[in-house]
Amino acid sequence: MSEHKRGLIMQAARDVFEAEGLEGASLRAVATRAGYTPGALYSYFDSKEAIYAEVLRTSLAALGQAVDEAVARVEAPADRLAAAAMGFFGFYAANPRDLDLGFYLFRGGMKPLGLGRERDEELNRALNAALRPVADAAEALGASKAAADLLLVDVFAHATGLLLLLHTGRIRMFGASAPALMEAYVQLRIDTLRQGEPGRGG
Repeated sequence: MSEHKRGLIMQAARDVFEAEGLEGASLRAVATRAGYTPGALYSYFDSKEAIYAEVLRTSLAALGQAVDEAVARVEAPADRLAAAAMGFFGFYAANPRDLDLGFYLFRGGMKPLGLGRERDEELNRALNAALRPVADAAEALGASKAAADLLLVDVFAHATGLLLLLHTGRIRMFGASAPALMEAYVQLRIDTLRQGEPGRGG
């Protein structure tokens, strides 16, 4: 597939999935929006789940790049942890539609169909890889691997909770700033890790 054609199809797919969700979308709708016949799409994608996975894979690659670029600008472990966490938060704060894509599993309620086991596992690995710099920095600050992995999950959970409040406008009812709350949370976790460093006590 040429890059131009792929770009048209991916953008059309994003538009259709954003409007209809995974359940309501169809390859026919994506093809029509992209200006192709359904048969042309079926030569590249065998189902709407396949094209959704490709759209999400592209989104997660952009997320990973944003986090890596943020981390590359700093050197100290604490700064890398903060940069990785805030890079993750910042990407989805600036791209709410990508956050929505990433949470496709919740569109059908609490019993999601998903995209198939292999695709789900692959996409989960991509998300984990994007967040991995958080855990790596935590280990560099003295955390055990188990504790660093748990911190990765905590950062993900805290960030997505604040992002949900941010993008639904609910954060306003608390008179709070989602980015400021995220920064404060990350700094608290860094301070906690530093208390375990040699010479810092605790």
